Amino acid sequence: MAMMTIGLDISKSWFQIHWITADGEIVRKKLARGKVLDFFSRLPSCLVGLEACGSAHHWARELMKLGHKARLMPARYVRAYVKTNKHDAADAEACWEAVQRPGMRFVPVKTVEQQGILMLHRTRDLLIRQRTGAINALRGHLGELGIVTGKGKANARELMALVDVDERIPQSARSALSILVDQIEDLELHIESYEKMILATAKDNEVCRRLMKVAGIGPFAATALVASVDHPQQFASARHFAAWLGLVPKQHSTGGKERLGGISKRGDGYIRKLLIHGARAAVHRVRIHQVPNTWIRELLDRRPFNVVTVALAHKTARIAWAIMANGEEYRPQV
Repeated sequence: MAMMTIGLDISKSWFQIHWITADGEIVRKKLARGKVLDFFSRLPSCLVGLEACGSAHHWARELMKLGHKARLMPARYVRAYVKTNKHDAADAEACWEAVQRPGMRFVPVKTVEQQGILMLHRTRDLLIRQRTGAINALRGHLGELGIVTGKGKANARELMALVDVDERIPQSARSALSILVDQIEDLELHIESYEKMILATAKDNEVCRRLMKVAGIGPFAATALVASVDHPQQFASARHFAAWLGLVPKQHSTGGKERLGGISKRGDGYIRKLLIHGARAAVHRVRIHQVPNTWIRELLDRRPFNVVTVALAHKTARIAWAIMANGEEYRPQV
């Protein structure tokens, strides 16, 4: 007997389910959040297709505990199977259609531990953006009073120190600016604590330690890679992994004529950002003759700095895949 296929559209409160019976009857159900697992617990093992969206990994894990095969799909790939206007029932039907396609690409279900590590990264990233916003607000307010310094955190600290002592700041504004200063200092303490947790995670993980031997991969990129890619063998090759990170040229080819543009910027933007930042630092060290590297030096002679940076990030992604997939140590080229 063939396994039954179900399309599941998840949301915060109400879930929509779509499937077709053996007799060809179309069945649609709308379930409250608290009744979803009870419904699936009474079904035989079936294939469940879901969009990879908020809380999708949680529901996939719960369905797998009940003996079902849960498959997460990128929302952009499911959208092509929506036949009418977008609504929950149409989305559930699209999930049912998409999960049965032979060429569909699926998102691996993350473990709770993987999601926990990524939450450390995303919380730290959010706090950094909040700190930047608070510093910019402080700069803007003090600039209105003619108090201006250069860019950078060191100069921002000078501004923070002036809030309580500079006579050019009126008393009415001093209390408001003091709140900004307190917020910046509090954010810096939280950011430092999250960075310590990420560094400890990288130190304790054997795969992270091997990844960090590659130039351009530090503790943050290593832990993000390990948390995001539990099974690197899901990618057919290193190039497929680099394409997943959006580090390959996007194509618009037709009639046998290839047209390649800039990088596609698809996939995980956070890991791509970390790899590019690491590559930028590595290329800069070569450019100022701090470290030797023939490959980067020759590329710098022919291409702009940013192009070389992305090329190195692409190469680093391939090396990272080989290290994770093969379980080998990094052997730098002489």
